[in-house]
Amino acid sequence: MTSQEFPPTLREVMLRPRWIGVLVLALVVAGVFAFLGQWQFERAIDTEPPPAGITEELRPLTDVVEPGQYLPEPHVGQRVETTGTWVAGDFLIVSSRFNDGEEGYWVTGQLRVDERTSIAVAVGWAADRESADAAASALEKNAAGAEATITGRVISDEGPGLPPADDPFAMNKMSPAMLLSQWHDTEQLSVYRPYLASVDAPEGLVDIDSPAPDELSTVNWLNIFYAIEWAVFAGFAFYIWYRLAKDRWELEVEAFEDPASD
Repeated sequence: MTSQEFPPTLREVMLRPRWIGVLVLALVVAGVFAFLGQWQFERAIDTEPPPAGITEELRPLTDVVEPGQYLPEPHVGQRVETTGTWVAGDFLIVSSRFNDGEEGYWVTGQLRVDERTSIAVAVGWAADRESADAAASALEKNAAGAEATITGRVISDEGPGLPPADDPFAMNKMSPAMLLSQWHDTEQLSVYRPYLASVDAPEGLVDIDSPAPDELSTVNWLNIFYAIEWAVFAGFAFYIWYRLAKDRWELEVEAFEDPASD
């Protein structure tokens, strides 16, 4: 039997230098987590959102995005205007395009907007492949090599997709990268990553349904969720300290009581 008459209290264990040191470490860890949570929270709320209707202001293409660059989120769907020359042989068909809920095809073209710079343009929509092919042939005959001024919405690349096994040149995604693989005169060519959806279709095609994009929310809920996660982690650091100290206290109480029971 030890000379100690009563076991230590949990408070006495927590006030020992060892557990005060662990508490200091927990404070440091929690402080780091709190800083990260604040950082996420600050980025979750846009204090300077773009004005409503900003995408409907017609702007030059070069003011919105540069060749080879990703389209900034505030400019997705921005109405732009650009002038260039249609490149012969590059009026291609993209399938799985919907217009007012009806599936069909887009006729696309390579518009050379500068000496060695091009952008992919969705020219118009057709309900069936025969109409799309006929419109592409008419454009090849009447527009190839001609200068054109295009007004439309600039939209992010959809990414490449696998073509069907029976037709390796078929495309069901509007991807400038996929179109580039079939374009002509592409040596040392700069290409815009997004594409342009023309608002006015030529004869034989239907105007592409391209409504104004929804207004962006000023709150990024994913960042809010991350900020809450960091706050939980900070609280967990204190819980670990408390749990370790309590485990130590319970061991000492058990060791104190065992000889007394004997």
